[in-house]
Amino acid sequence: MTAALALGDDALVLSHRLGEWAAHAPVLEEELALANIALDLLGQARSLLSSVGDEDELAFLREERSFRNVQLVEQPNGDFAHTMARQLYFSVYQHLMYERLAAGGGEFADLAAKAVKEVAYHRDHAEQWVLRLGDGTAESHERMQRGLDALWRYTGELFEPVEGVDIDWQALRDGWLTAVTSIVGQATLALPSGPQSGAWAAGAGRQGLHTEPFGRMLAEMQHLHRSHPGASW
Repeated sequence: MTAALALGDDALVLSHRLGEWAAHAPVLEEELALANIALDLLGQARSLLSSVGDEDELAFLREERSFRNVQLVEQPNGDFAHTMARQLYFSVYQHLMYERLAAGGGEFADLAAKAVKEVAYHRDHAEQWVLRLGDGTAESHERMQRGLDALWRYTGELFEPVEGVDIDWQALRDGWLTAVTSIVGQATLALPSGPQSGAWAAGAGRQGLHTEPFGRMLAEMQHLHRSHPGASW
C-alpha cells in the first residue's frame, strides 16, 4: 500500500459521500458548503492518485478490495447530524495530520501546505454545526449525540500508522482527542464510552476490508465509467 493511495482514497470516497447531499441539504447555503468541501477533497484525491497511476483507472476501475480508505469515510450520510459527526471526526484528524505533514518537509509537504487551508475550513464548518445542533433543540441534540455514538467505533482506525506517512501517530491521536473532546463538551454532548479500538472496534479499510454500504456506493460511483469504457467527451 502506498501512502498516496491511502490518503487519496480517503479524500475520494468522502468527496463522493458529500456529493450525495446535492439537492438534499437542509438549506441552500449548505448545498454550496457541502459541494465546496466535496470539490476540495476531490482535488486532493486527484493530486494523490495521479502521483501513483492513472487517476481515472484508480477511481473507476478498481474493485472494492483494492481501495485503502478508512471505513469512517465510506459510512452512509444518514441524517444531517450524522454527516456532521463524520465530518467532525475526519476533518479534525485530517487538519492535524496535514499540519504535521506540511511542517515535516517530506513527500507530502507541498500538497499538505496547500490543502491545510481548505481542511481548516472543513473543520470549522463541522465544529460550528456540532455546536449548533448539540446546543440547539432537544431533537437536534439527540440526533447529534446519536451520530457521534454511531461513528465512534470507526475512529480508532484513523490512527493506525500508514507506511510512508512520517508523523508521530500517538501525538496525532492525543491532539485529535483533545480537540474533539473540547468541541463535544461545548456542544453539551458527550463522547461515547464504548471502545475506539480493540476487539469491538471497526476498521480494516487500510487492508482492503470494507463495510457493506461501500460496495453499493462504489457501484454507483463507477457505473457510468464502466458502462462506457474508453468513451471520449
